[in-house]
Amino acid sequence: MIYKRKMLNITIALMASVLLTGCRGNDDEDEDVGNWMTGATFDGVSRSSAAAFVIGNKGYVGTGYDGDDYLNDFWEFDFDGGYWVQKANFPGSGRSSASAFSIGNHGYMGIGYDGTDETKDFYRYDPASNAWMPIADFGGNLRRGAVSFSSDTKGYIGCGYDGTNDKKDFWRYNPDSDTWIEIFGFGGNKRRDGITFKINDKVYLGTGKSNGVNLKDFWSFDLGSESWVKLRDISVDSDDSKTDDYAILRSNAAAFALGNFGYVTTGTTNTNTWEYNPLTDYWTRKTTLEGISRQDAIAISNGQRAFVLLGRSGNLYLDDMFEFKPFDTQTDDD
Repeated sequence: MIYKRKMLNITIALMASVLLTGCRGNDDEDEDVGNWMTGATFDGVSRSSAAAFVIGNKGYVGTGYDGDDYLNDFWEFDFDGGYWVQKANFPGSGRSSASAFSIGNHGYMGIGYDGTDETKDFYRYDPASNAWMPIADFGGNLRRGAVSFSSDTKGYIGCGYDGTNDKKDFWRYNPDSDTWIEIFGFGGNKRRDGITFKINDKVYLGTGKSNGVNLKDFWSFDLGSESWVKLRDISVDSDDSKTDDYAILRSNAAAFALGNFGYVTTGTTNTNTWEYNPLTDYWTRKTTLEGISRQDAIAISNGQRAFVLLGRSGNLYLDDMFEFKPFDTQTDDD
């Protein structure tokens, strides 16, 4: 009788071990989907809080802070060739936490923090002539740590910090008239250092902080109707088991879109990588960035390829770059 009880206990223990191993295996499998590959090291000085935009197969990166100086140098990355070329310096004062977007064949960059004050100036860049020209100052006045995005014909800037308060206003830039107009309807929290990514005709906004708290609300913006829709929070919901492993809350993160999915990675508090599916409004954990953990990195994507680069880890400023392959299996050899 004692022998039978021992055998029963051993059988139950083995079954429990198999079940637990199976659960861990599924989690590990999810976290090992997506491969980070080392890309071309940035040719400029190491920095955090740079600004970037993409035109075709070229990514443009400039400004930032290297721990000593606020920068205004400007660089072009060739997605096809995998190399960097220095371009004409950004004409404004050196700064960090600027914002940028592209419309057609031009890039736009401005606002930010110059080491003393928040700024409001804005400029247009023409890659064909490698020249900058000033445009109308940002309509929302002084700002840093804002979010930015664009449609085929308009640019948008919103949220951020004005030197006194966090903000939640949004402004639309029309390049034809060189004017900024405030647009209304965003019902989310004030925030600075949030992220956006664009999938088709919708922009998704989230993360960031206000009053020292990382924010959980998540929103979509329809570029056609200029209307906002609140989506599921990016925090754990005790009534929804699909969110049990969520660890998405953060600020100072990098974000990008590839195909029909959005991605958030690095940042404060949590540095892992998450994939957003707009069809289900749920997130899936992906492989964590294989480089050193960081905040204030940036991302550039042409829709088919995406890179995360720069940033800082404490007082260490970085110049490395990584390409993300979201559906490849993680390997340590690249």
